[in-house]
This record gives sequence, C-alpha cells and structure tokens, in this order.
Amino acid sequence: MKRGLIGLSLAAALALSFAFGTATADAKGCIKGAIVGGIAGHAAHHGLIGAAAGCVIGHHEAAKHAKEQRAHELQQQEGQQQPAPAPSGNKP
Repeated sequence: MKRGLIGLSLAAALALSFAFGTATADAKGCIKGAIVGGIAGHAAHHGLIGAAAGCVIGHHEAAKHAKEQRAHELQQQEGQQQPAPAPSGNKP
C-alpha cells in the first residue's frame, strides 16, 4: 500500500514537472489527464505509465476542444458580417 502511494506521488510529481516545465499552452489538459491516468494506472499497478498516457490524452482532448471553439467563434463572426443590401433602382 505504501509503495503504491509513493509511485502515485512520483507520477503526479512527474506530470506536474512536465506541465510546468513547458509553456502554459502546451500544458492544457495534461495535469487533469495525468491525475486521472495516474489513478487508473495505480489500480493496474502502472501509475507512472498511466500518468504519462493521461497527460498525452488530456493534452490531445484540450487541443481538440480549443480547435472546435475557434471554429465556432469564426463561424459566429462570419454570421455577424453580412453584406449590406444592394441599393434599389427606385428613387423618390
């Protein structure tokens, strides 16, 4: 039990060092994924591998979400910029 907690603590520390050792934009999703992956890996007696895999998956999901968000914002901006109506030929 004590050995497993030490491994989980090391996995969390390693994940945090990777997250804070790189730029903030690169760390999005990594910490959350590493924690979840570390816990899942701990149950399978592979906490460090689980934390590393969780970091990679978490970062991928965060990047995918950010890309979808940018596409949605761009779509909204294009919808707001409608062309002005053409002048009619009827003059008073």
